[in-house]
Amino acid sequence: MVAFSPKSSLENERATTVIQTETGKEILIRQIAGAVARRIITYPKVGTPELQGDELGFIKFGSRVDLLLPLDTILEISLNQKVTGKQTIIGRLA
Repeated sequence: MVAFSPKSSLENERATTVIQTETGKEILIRQIAGAVARRIITYPKVGTPELQGDELGFIKFGSRVDLLLPLDTILEISLNQKVTGKQTIIGRLA
């Protein structure tokens, strides 16, 4: 399926990474392959510490990334704003 389809997060190849902060909050990142991509490479290994700005993986030929943040996150972006990895601040954990 194309990545923007709501069902793609259930039916397409996907990789889910959960990052637990030092304060115990969890951030879930789901990489979803599109109809053409169909291949995800994930870099982190279970139990390996990740630093802000580290790359989480690569989706060949593009796709979609879902980001699930704690409810009390203060968002720094607006609806439909384009973001760039390592450059755009999406939100600040409260």
